[in-house]
Amino acid sequence: MQESGPTLSGPYRVLAFDSGIGGLGIVRAIRALSPLIQVDYLADTAVFPYGEQEDAALTERIISLVSHAVARLRPQAVVIACNTASTLALDALRVACPAIPFVGCVPPIRWAARQTKTGVIGLLATRATIRRPYLTRLHALYAPQCTLIAHAAPHLASYAEQVFRGHPVPDSAIYKDIEGLFNHPDSARLDAVGLGCTHYTFMLDRLRRLTPPTMAWLDPASAVARQCCTVLQALPPTHGHTAPPEQAWFTAYPQDAQALAMHLPAYGFDGINLWDTPTPAAHPCPA
Repeated sequence: MQESGPTLSGPYRVLAFDSGIGGLGIVRAIRALSPLIQVDYLADTAVFPYGEQEDAALTERIISLVSHAVARLRPQAVVIACNTASTLALDALRVACPAIPFVGCVPPIRWAARQTKTGVIGLLATRATIRRPYLTRLHALYAPQCTLIAHAAPHLASYAEQVFRGHPVPDSAIYKDIEGLFNHPDSARLDAVGLGCTHYTFMLDRLRRLTPPTMAWLDPASAVARQCCTVLQALPPTHGHTAPPEQAWFTAYPQDAQALAMHLPAYGFDGINLWDTPTPAAHPCPA
């Protein structure tokens, strides 16, 4: 049974941000919790995938892009629906936009530590998330008693983009991308694996089918949605004029845009809108 979020008293407006379609899983979870939350979506498809970008330039881009989106769309809260962006730029975004609450996505290490019965947990993520000190701190804080097998899947986010569009991806390709989880000396005791990239939401059924039935795959999308509801509960609802329609924005036309657009209505959006990406000179977030 799905957990319910806090009871909200009125309409709210939220911005969800990701590098591609991964954050749409969180949008779906937010909509499932409350019909009172209106969501705009911004995908930075111009530089997808984030996991392969250089840290300093990517941080500056995220801060500029999200700051301009906050100024333009006026959300009451922002969900950084991307593990790479969260582990890299969440603190900097809170400094750049101090009046806006941010909800991030972090690798579900604590959840895995609570779930495991063997003391061996896994994380499937992008290379950028795996190599950051943030992950080491999470392990030390929340699962020091557990062995962590962290694997960077180089192609899984791109496979998720294809699966979302309805294109076939062979099981053999998917398994090759995740088999590093099963090459560790303690892999035989691995029983809980956290998803460290929001794109992997759309691969969850395949991951479960390709691995032993005793393996728990932990998708934090619902937990992020509940946290978003908790944050909104402390804010006043929107008032006044009718809000503009919820829209999905993309910083460049995504690959195979027609196939992607066909699936957007299931997430509450009527099509693809091209975002006018600003120069990274100024951060216009309201104080």
